[in-house]
Amino acid sequence: MKKIFIIEDDQEIQNVLGILLKGNGYEVVRAYSGTEGLLVDISDVDLILLDLMLPGRSGQDIIKDLKAKKDIPIIIMSAVNDISAKVDLFALGADDYVTKPFHNDELLARITARLRSTAGGAAAADERIIKIKNLEIKPNEWEAYVKGNLLELSKQEFELLCLLAENGGKTCTKSMIFEKAWHYDSEADDNTINVHISKVRKKLKEYDPDTEYIETVWGIGYRMKAGN
Repeated sequence: MKKIFIIEDDQEIQNVLGILLKGNGYEVVRAYSGTEGLLVDISDVDLILLDLMLPGRSGQDIIKDLKAKKDIPIIIMSAVNDISAKVDLFALGADDYVTKPFHNDELLARITARLRSTAGGAAAADERIIKIKNLEIKPNEWEAYVKGNLLELSKQEFELLCLLAENGGKTCTKSMIFEKAWHYDSEADDNTINVHISKVRKKLKEYDPDTEYIETVWGIGYRMKAGN
């Protein structure tokens, strides 16, 4: 069972997260301040959910210290939605960012993606292959094949396809897609995503016209389609 460490001073949010995570098969450890968070043994923790506005030392202040104790994924939870602030947090060592109030499914999808990215260590990651229907993706080689045919994908198209594949049948919200494929580029918008999704679908159909791979979840985002 994977263990998640929640560092959050709001009791109500702690309770909600605890119920959500335990209901999805995770073990939970808690801390209610930045100072307390650094005192907890994280040797067997797999991922950290970190609030920024904490009593004592702030979440921003303790990111490097947490990473120094153990290099595991840290997902920031904050109401701050400023792009420059997010970039600063990534520079400090944060691995992901979710804006409050967040959708439960989005948070779970981000947790799943981060845990998968660290599973098995570097050696296993080098050989990692994602297979969905007739699609085969080699993330570390930046290659994707359909029925053995190499897809000619742009950087954004590959990262978009990889994100959807890594999350299986779970919906990837547009905010997740902006972060993964465009890294919060202010010029990216809904139409940009739609255009790139259309291009990826077209390239998949070129070699596999009878199979549907990407499904639209109206008003939310996209996911890999189950079945054919």
